[in-house]
Amino acid sequence: MELDVTGAFIYFTIPVFGGIPITQTTVSSFLVTVFLIVASIRLGKNLKKRPDGIQVLVEKGVSMLYNMVGESMGEHNLHWAPFIGTIFLSSILGSYIGLTGFLRSSTADLSCVMVWALSVSIIIWYNNIKANGFLGWLKGFTEPIAVMTPMNIIGEIAQPVSMAFRHFGNVAGGGVITSILYVALSGASSALLNLVASNGYAVGAVLLVAGIALLIWNHQKKHKKRFLILGGACAVIGFFGLLQAAGILSGVPVLAFGIPAVLSCYFDLFSGFVQAYVFTLLTMVYIGNSCPAPENKEAAQ
Repeated sequence: MELDVTGAFIYFTIPVFGGIPITQTTVSSFLVTVFLIVASIRLGKNLKKRPDGIQVLVEKGVSMLYNMVGESMGEHNLHWAPFIGTIFLSSILGSYIGLTGFLRSSTADLSCVMVWALSVSIIIWYNNIKANGFLGWLKGFTEPIAVMTPMNIIGEIAQPVSMAFRHFGNVAGGGVITSILYVALSGASSALLNLVASNGYAVGAVLLVAGIALLIWNHQKKHKKRFLILGGACAVIGFFGLLQAAGILSGVPVLAFGIPAVLSCYFDLFSGFVQAYVFTLLTMVYIGNSCPAPENKEAAQ
């Protein structure tokens, strides 16, 4: 497996068109696509007039999607709902697939979200050209005055770039922060356990006994939680310190238990959902602006 220093691992390269690299992002995106196709076919079969079970949830989700598109883009743009739903599900599943531990989040690769953002821009340009003609679309870059042309062009370029970098930056940044914290805590854990085990079994045994005593005393006296935390910490460090001194389970990152997992829940679960929603919302706003209602078109003319 070859490592690409600019991003994801490259598993192998297809020797056509100068070489097509198959990266972690390619595999993750392909699996998300296959999952969505299979799920769509499976959930679309054997529909009942009186829904029950999973069909109720699916119909509720579809209704929410169409209501959101109708409110954000107008009832005349409801035909965009499947595209909007695909963007949202691809984004959120592309982020969550990284939770497997052996697959990489496709949204943590700039190339993936940049393709989505460029697709949205191409749709916007197509709609503008369809509504105003090619010359009318080009004329829009010179309004309100000719000197605004460079700024308008920069704005058209900045739109997909900002959409892509916002999504990519939050997902990739969260993964980097979690990884750095895990490495730091693992190093601190190794240093602490080595210090405890440096004097043989004595320090570890004292910490273990003191921790157990604090836990028993706290349970009997029903004191504050700080004694519970202190006793638990002493017992755990003493226990693993003894294992470190004995050469058993050497190098266990005790201090890394829990904290990276909590951050992962935020960055991978909550932030992944938020970024998918924000990207989808911006997509609806931009496409909706390029597809105004028929009465608005007549008023503008």
